Amino acid sequence: MKNNTFYFVLLLCFNVLCSQTKIVDKKIEIEKIVNSIQLPVIPNYKVSVTKFGAKGDSITNCKSAFDKAMKACAKKQGGTIVVPKGVYTINGPIHFVSNVKLHLEAGAKIRFGSNPKDYPLVLTSWEGTMLYNYSPLIYGNNVENVAVTGNGIIDGEAKDTWIKWKPLEEKDKLLSREMNHKNIPLKERIFGEGHYLRPQLIQFVNSKNILIEDVKIEDSPFWCVHLLKSRSITLRGLKYDAQNNNNDGIDPEYSSDVLIENIKFNNGDDNVAIKAGRDNEGRDNSNSPSENIVIRNCEFKGLHAVVIGSEMSAGVRNVYVDNCKAGGYLKRGIYIKTNSDRGGYVKDLYFSNIALGKVEDCIYMTANYHGEGAGLYPSKISDILISNVSCESASNTAIVIEGFPEKKVENVVLDKITVKSAKNGMTLTNTQNISVNEIIIGDKIGVPSAVK
Repeated sequence: MKNNTFYFVLLLCFNVLCSQTKIVDKKIEIEKIVNSIQLPVIPNYKVSVTKFGAKGDSITNCKSAFDKAMKACAKKQGGTIVVPKGVYTINGPIHFVSNVKLHLEAGAKIRFGSNPKDYPLVLTSWEGTMLYNYSPLIYGNNVENVAVTGNGIIDGEAKDTWIKWKPLEEKDKLLSREMNHKNIPLKERIFGEGHYLRPQLIQFVNSKNILIEDVKIEDSPFWCVHLLKSRSITLRGLKYDAQNNNNDGIDPEYSSDVLIENIKFNNGDDNVAIKAGRDNEGRDNSNSPSENIVIRNCEFKGLHAVVIGSEMSAGVRNVYVDNCKAGGYLKRGIYIKTNSDRGGYVKDLYFSNIALGKVEDCIYMTANYHGEGAGLYPSKISDILISNVSCESASNTAIVIEGFPEKKVENVVLDKITVKSAKNGMTLTNTQNISVNEIIIGDKIGVPSAVK
């Protein structure tokens, strides 16, 4: 008996030592990723949109002035478009060219019109399926060295307009998924007039060396900032007040080398949602996972803090979340979700030094999201380290981890997790090699529930 106790203690000490070593290693990996990201290089040319007739009177349509400013920068091989103090109405999208910075000075606001006819069809994606749809309000395809900066406001003006499409979108959402599952050629996936898929507020596709810094983002039609098939991305100092349906804050998809830092989220949906394509299409792009993503020094507020999935069929790996806190109620803090139609994997994740307030569930990992899927393509969730996480209370369950019998969630280290009170403690289903150290769940605990 004494020998068994000795070996148990020795094993526990070994696991703790390994977890601490991993934390040091992860810190080094974070710095490697951050140092590899290239900021955009913008030529010295600078021009104000007022030079081309823009008026910050909130009435004048400034679309032409912004287009002319972009063309002027293109002729100079790039430059900075300055938006002075005022409210600028733009009936249509801003389309970026390479080597351009859009800079909003303090007191400047860009607000977009909502007539769908003003937004041409462009290559985009919608909930993980590539297609052609109404242009995002700020958009760039195959550009590099681009930036959106300043202390101004970007307002999607969607709460009384685009958001009315939400009850009408189901038919088109299902159509897009059918096209995905049937491998319909991309050129035939034409949405737009007669369809009701809302556009994103800001989206860059097939692009690199992107900076979005300091601006405030409000009232998006759909996702707020969507980085699609892009790399070398810096998002910092942003502020949000985006409360519409599906107003995710930041959605990297098929994207790599991403830094998200010093951001104050206040969103009607996920704060950060890391994605990598849906189902057939995602699995066919398994060489384009979302990877090397650092999220640090952020303040979360919204539906969920950090989410991976549910569209992640090309895989998500090497995600690092460090030194973040939440204000207000969150449904879930750390949330990994997939199902048996997705395939792919979620692995090599690191969460550390996260302070959550009131939540429904503190840590929630499920490979059976909403019970969806035919069971043909279960996803693999593995190799996750969660350390130094605190939570005031969980109205449902402190920790939920759920895999599949044939693809269990494995190699998860839970180190120094404190939930002051919870209705239920911890539920583990179809898991293996789950290592725990200093898991403290307060005295108000019920019987752990089965995952539903």
